[in-house]
Amino acid sequence: MLGFKSSTACFHLLSPRHFKSKMSSAEHMIEHVVLFKAKPNSEPSKLYAMVNNLNSLTCLNQVVHLSSGPLIRDRSSFSFTHMLHSRYKSKSDLADYSAHPSHVSVVKEYVLPMVDDIMAVDWVATDFSGSGVVPPGSAIRVTFLKLKENLGENEKSQVLNAVGGIKEKFPGIEQLTVGENFSPGRAKGFSIASIAVFKGVKELEALESQMELANEQKEKVRDYLDGVVVVDYVVAPTTQSASL
Repeated sequence: MLGFKSSTACFHLLSPRHFKSKMSSAEHMIEHVVLFKAKPNSEPSKLYAMVNNLNSLTCLNQVVHLSSGPLIRDRSSFSFTHMLHSRYKSKSDLADYSAHPSHVSVVKEYVLPMVDDIMAVDWVATDFSGSGVVPPGSAIRVTFLKLKENLGENEKSQVLNAVGGIKEKFPGIEQLTVGENFSPGRAKGFSIASIAVFKGVKELEALESQMELANEQKEKVRDYLDGVVVVDYVVAPTTQSASL
């Protein structure tokens, strides 16, 4: 196993009691997704340290769920390589997490030296249901949409409704959250986001066999879109770091 130095007070090997305490449900949840593009020829040991130190932030009180690791697929022109997904009960909790010295230290010491590009999107997942913690082994599909300029609220609502209606079409999706980005600074102009959670990679791959149905959903809003980012990711076990 490659060695690393954790800069936080506690690491992400959480006790069952700690894990259970974060298995909360709520009427809404704050979703926070960060996509990273690792520098070419990055040393595996340093990428390993980046991922492990990001995952160590799970212990912060503000965090409901946090998982970071390499992507299994990126369908965009940005060539992202890694992702962090975390959840919070409020925007203020997200802000406190972002300003926390442990988070600031990890970003400065382990993330920024290793990446060429970062994209971050935050949204309120209204009518949230289910556990706030995504179980290890789950597959996640993240979709970001950039809307064409000068669209009205009606067109935006159509896009949100079309994305939100995907779960009814695809029973393999165990949890779906959709929302409008409220942190435009690092979102590259993408304003609509969704996370679809699957039991595992097998269930995610089954979606590919239903492309005709998926394309029907896309056609409903294609004329309103100026860009799409789709990435797939698997949540690593809490007691095991993502292998790179």
